[in-house]
Formats: sequence, structure tokens, C-alpha cells
Amino acid sequence: MTLEWEQVIVHSLDPVALGQWWAEALGWVVVHSSDDEFEIRSEPDRRPGLDFARLDEPKKGKSRLHLDFRPDDQEAEVARLLAHGAQRVDIGQGEQSWVVLADPEGNEFCVLGQLQASG
Repeated sequence: MTLEWEQVIVHSLDPVALGQWWAEALGWVVVHSSDDEFEIRSEPDRRPGLDFARLDEPKKGKSRLHLDFRPDDQEAEVARLLAHGAQRVDIGQGEQSWVVLADPEGNEFCVLGQLQASG
């Protein structure tokens, strides 16, 4: 038996708006869109994707699952994402090498710093 990772489901009050926000933030393509579901992928036939599915209740508390991204330039990416509508959030992370942001519906994600060379 084998399993292939298809997608991550993100519950959303407005899947089209939130999915479009993430598509623009990541530079991904839309592979499916309806009033209740919006799926994006890095390339049309590449998995896994992000699938935004309607859930008519607001997010409550800290997310139990979040995405981490490692950019070439953390400072530039954080600035770009903030300009795109992300918000800085404090989830109790303290002083860390990563930056915690939230999308327009409050879903947390991290922008990681550079990998440190081992010595």
C-alpha cells in the first residue's frame, strides 16, 4: 500500500478570497474554483496543493497545523507578505529566528530564517 500526499485542507469563511490571497502570495496556479472550494498548486499537475474549503464558523484559537516557508531573503519576504495583507502575530514564540504571520482569516504561518551552516 502507498499513500500520495494530495493536499492540505484549509477551512475558510470565504474560500475563494482566501485561496486567491494565497495563490498570489505564493505565485501558485488555481486548479479548481467553486463557491465552496478553491484549490491551488505550485504547478497544475504538481502535488501537494492547498484546498480552501468553506466552513461557516470563524477560527478559534491558535492553529494546530501551520505552514512553514523558507525564503532566500526572510526580511524581504516578510515585508512583501505584510504589504500583501498578512499580519504579524504573537503565539508565544518569543525571540526566534522565524517570523510568525497570519493570513487574512487569521491562519498562522512561519517565514523561516536562513539555514545555519554546521561547523
